[in-house]
Amino acid sequence: MPAAVRRCRFHLLVVAAGALAPLPLSAQQTTVQPPVAERRAHVDTLHGDVRSDDYFWLREKSDPAVAAYLEAENAYAEQVLEPLAGLREALYTEMLGRIKQTDLSVPYRDNGYFYYARTEEGKQYPVLARKKGSLDAPEEVLLDVNALAEGQEFMSVAYEEPSPDAQLLAYGTDSTGYRQYVLHVKDLRTGELLDTRAERLRSVVWADDNRTLFYTVEHPVTKRAYRLYRHVIGTPAHELIYEEPDERFGLYVGRTSSDAYILLGIGSLTTSEVRYLRADDPTGEWRQVAPRVQDREYDVEHHGDSFYIRVNDAGRNFRLVRAPVADPAESNWTEVIPHRDDVMLQGVQLFRNHMLAYERANALPRLVIHDLRTNTSHEVAFPEPVYSVFPTSNYEFDTSVLRYSYQSFVTPSSVYDYDMDTRQAALLKRQEVLGGYDPAQYTSERVWATARDGTRVPVSLVYRKDTPRDGSAPMLLGAYGSYGSSSNVTFNSNRLSLIDRGMIVGTAHIRGGADLGKAWHDQGRMQHKINTFIDFIDVAEHLVDSDYTSSDRLVIEGGSAGGLLMGAVTNMRPDLFKAVIAHVPFVDVINTMLDETLPLTVGEFEEWGNPKVAEQYRWIRAYDPYTNVAAKDYPAMLVKTSFNDSQVMYHEPAKWVAKLRAHKTDDNPLLFVTNMAAGHGGSSGRYDRLREIALDYAFMLWQVGKTGSRPGVTSPQ
Repeated sequence: MPAAVRRCRFHLLVVAAGALAPLPLSAQQTTVQPPVAERRAHVDTLHGDVRSDDYFWLREKSDPAVAAYLEAENAYAEQVLEPLAGLREALYTEMLGRIKQTDLSVPYRDNGYFYYARTEEGKQYPVLARKKGSLDAPEEVLLDVNALAEGQEFMSVAYEEPSPDAQLLAYGTDSTGYRQYVLHVKDLRTGELLDTRAERLRSVVWADDNRTLFYTVEHPVTKRAYRLYRHVIGTPAHELIYEEPDERFGLYVGRTSSDAYILLGIGSLTTSEVRYLRADDPTGEWRQVAPRVQDREYDVEHHGDSFYIRVNDAGRNFRLVRAPVADPAESNWTEVIPHRDDVMLQGVQLFRNHMLAYERANALPRLVIHDLRTNTSHEVAFPEPVYSVFPTSNYEFDTSVLRYSYQSFVTPSSVYDYDMDTRQAALLKRQEVLGGYDPAQYTSERVWATARDGTRVPVSLVYRKDTPRDGSAPMLLGAYGSYGSSSNVTFNSNRLSLIDRGMIVGTAHIRGGADLGKAWHDQGRMQHKINTFIDFIDVAEHLVDSDYTSSDRLVIEGGSAGGLLMGAVTNMRPDLFKAVIAHVPFVDVINTMLDETLPLTVGEFEEWGNPKVAEQYRWIRAYDPYTNVAAKDYPAMLVKTSFNDSQVMYHEPAKWVAKLRAHKTDDNPLLFVTNMAAGHGGSSGRYDRLREIALDYAFMLWQVGKTGSRPGVTSPQ
C-alpha cells in the first residue's frame, strides 16, 4: 500500500466543440500583450552546476504580487480567448446535452442496505442515499453534498464508512481543494452530527463494536499519512496507536473483504508492511504479517484461517501465497499463484467460495475467477480489442456474484453482475448518452510503435470509421507514464465532439506506467526516466509516419506527472507538436525535490531520485522542464493550475510559464489559467468542471482549425 504521491493520477476529460469559423492566430497576438513576471535574481549552485532561477519568488503564496501576477495571467487568457466565447458556450451546451443530469448509480448491497448516489438536474453535487432491505423501501439520505457545499467555492466528500450496524456514518470533507479532509461522524438515526472530529483525515474504519474508530491523519506540512489513532465514540480521547518515523512511508487503514480483520498498511513507493487486528477486538494487539524488507512490497487479504498475501519477492509482477493466520511467518507461506514475467497480478479479492485475481497482460486488464472449492479457474471474456474493466462495489463476502464495470473508447461505462458459478454476466446499467449516440460509427484499435531502443510501445486509438488515413486528420495524444500507474482506456461522451469533427484520439502506454507490468514501470523511473519522454516522442513520430496525423495537426495533453511529460517533450521536440495542454504540471522537478519541507517530497525520492545525490541530480537535470527552457520556438500552449493544489504547487507552472515567456522566440499563444478556488483536480462541481473543459478544447480546436460544426450540427448564421 504505497504512500500518497504528489503527482497523483490525473484523469483528463476530452471534450466537444461548438460551431464557429476558425479564428486567425495572428489577430489574437496583435491586440493583447501578455503580462511579464518580475525577475528577481536568485542563483543556485549544486554539484558544480549553476542554475539561475529569476522566478523563485513566485513560491511565496502570501506575497500580494504573486496573486496579482496570477490574476493578470487569467485576465490575459480571457482576453485572448474572448473571440472563442461563443465556441466555449457551445461546447458546454453540447457536452451537457449528452449527460443525463438526473440520474442514479447502480445500487449495491452492504449489510442489509442498498447504497447509491443520485444526481439532480441543476445541482452541482450528488446526493448519497440508501434503502433498507429492498429497493422499494423509503429513501434515507445519508449526505446531500449540495447542502454541504452551500457557501463554499469548493466541496469534496471522501472516506464514507457506515458502522457495522449501519447506524453511524464516518466521512471526511474538504472545502478548499487542498485535499485536507476533516473527519465527521453522523448519527443516521437522528441526522445529527456527533462531537467526533479530527483534522487531516486520510483513511478511517470501524471496529465491530460500532463505537471504535481507527483513522489515519497526515503530517501538517508534508501531507504524509503518518499517524494511526483510535477513538471511541462518546469519549474525548483520540489515542495515538502508531506513528511512522520514516518519511518515505505512509499509512492506510482498512478491513479485509471478510470483515474479520482490520489492516494497517505501511508503504513507500517500493516497500511495504502490513499489521493486523481482529475487528471484534479493538483494544487488542496489532500483529505484523511479515517484516519490512527494502524493495519488497506486499498486501493482504483474508479467508477462513488463512491470509492471502500478494508479494513481489519472487519477481516484479507479484505472486500470491497463503499463510496461516495463527503464524503468517514466511516459513509458512504456500504458493497459490506463481510469478509470471508476462502477467502482472494487480490485486486479489476473496469471497466465501471464490477468489478474484485482477491481472494485467499485454497492456490489458483481465479478471480471473478461482473456485476455492474445486481449485479450478477461468478468465472472464470481453469483446473488444481495447477496453478497461474494474471490480466495483463488492462489499458482500458471502456471495457468488462479482460486480464489475466495463468500458472502452466506444462502449459507455457498463455495470455487470457476473455469476462466478454459472459464468453468466448480467448487464445492470450502461451509461446513457443522450443525443443519439451510435457506437457503430466508431472504431478503436491497438497499434504498436517501436521506440529507438527497439522497445515496442502500445498505443490505443479511437476515431470515426470514415476518418481519412492520409495524414490530414488532427489528433489528440495523451499519456501519463509515472508511478507504475496504467493508462486505462475509458469512455467519455465529451470526446465524441472531437471525433465527429474528424479528430483521432489516442493514449500512449509509455514506460513509467505499469501497462506491461512492473518492469515497464522500472524502465521509466529513476535513472531510466528519460525513456518515458523518448517513448512518447517516438510514438508521436510513428503516428505521423503512419499517416494517422501530421505534426501541424497533433495536439498533446497530460496532467500532473503527465504534465511533466508535456514539459519535457516540448523542450526536446517542440517542432513535433501543434499545441500542448498541460494540467497542474509537475515541471520544476529539481527545486521541488530539493525541498523536503514540501508535501510528499521525501517519499518520492524512490520515483525520481534525490537531486542532492550528484548522479541522481544528473538524471533529473537532463529532462527537468523548467531548467531546460531555452530560446527556441515552442508550440501553442495552454497551462492550467489551481492555487490550492497540494500535490503540485501552483508555483511550478507559474514559474515555468514566466520563463517560457522570457525565452520563447515564436508568436504562438501561451496561456496560463489558475483556478483560485480549487485543488489538484480542478473545480469540484460537475457544471463548473464542464466549463473548464470547454475552455481547454475551445483552445485546442482553434489550434487545429476544427471550430466548425460537427456532422449533424448546423452552424450558426
